[in-house]
Amino acid sequence: MSYLREPLDQYADRVRRWPVSCGPVRLVGIDGHAGSGKSTFATRLAEALGGAPVLRLDDLASHDALFEWTDRLREQVLAPLRRGDTAHYETYDWRARRFDAVRELPPADVVLVEGVGAGRRAVRPHLARLLWMDLSDETAWARGRARDGAAQADFWDGWIPAEREHFARDPSRPFADELVRECPLGYEMREGPGVAPQNRRPVTQGEGPPAVR
Repeated sequence: MSYLREPLDQYADRVRRWPVSCGPVRLVGIDGHAGSGKSTFATRLAEALGGAPVLRLDDLASHDALFEWTDRLREQVLAPLRRGDTAHYETYDWRARRFDAVRELPPADVVLVEGVGAGRRAVRPHLARLLWMDLSDETAWARGRARDGAAQADFWDGWIPAEREHFARDPSRPFADELVRECPLGYEMREGPGVAPQNRRPVTQGEGPPAVR
C-alpha cells in the first residue's frame, strides 16, 4: 500500500478523533530504532496538536536500566493518567548519572510517549495508537552515531546490542498501527502491520491525498 503524504496539522486533526485509551487521555506511542527521528517527529506533532505534552522515555531510563523502566512508567505515569490526575515522574540526568528532578504530565486530550520501547507489550494496552518510525536499524544507528559524535561512541557500542536484545524479546513494529517515514517535505504515513484486517481501509479514504507542503 502506498504512503499517504499528509500535512501534520491535518494529521493532528485525525489524532484528536482517536478513542481515549488511558482514562481521559489519548496516549500515542512513537517507537523506532535509536536515531530514527522519534524525538523530532514527536516535537513537531506536539506543536501541530497545539502543545500536546510529550513524555520522553529517555527520562525514565538510566545507564544501569536502559529498558527496565516499565514499573516507573506504570506507577508514576499510567496510573495517575488513568484516574484523570496529573502525573509526576522522576527524570534521569544522563551526565550526573542520577534521578534528580520531577516533572509533571497533565491528563491532556492527547499525550505523546516517544522512545525506544514505547510500543512494548506492557504499554500497548494503554495506547490509542502505536506509530513506528520506518527507518532501518543500521541506518538509524549510523545517523545517531553521527549526531552524537565521538564523545558518545562508547555509549552507542553498548546501546546497540541492548536494543537488539530488547526488540528480539519484545518487538514493537509488528504491532504498529501506522508506519511513519521522514521525507524531504515532511512525513508520510502508511497503515502498519498491527492493523486488524477488519479495520483496514483505502489510504485515501476521507483524507486525501491532500496537497503536500
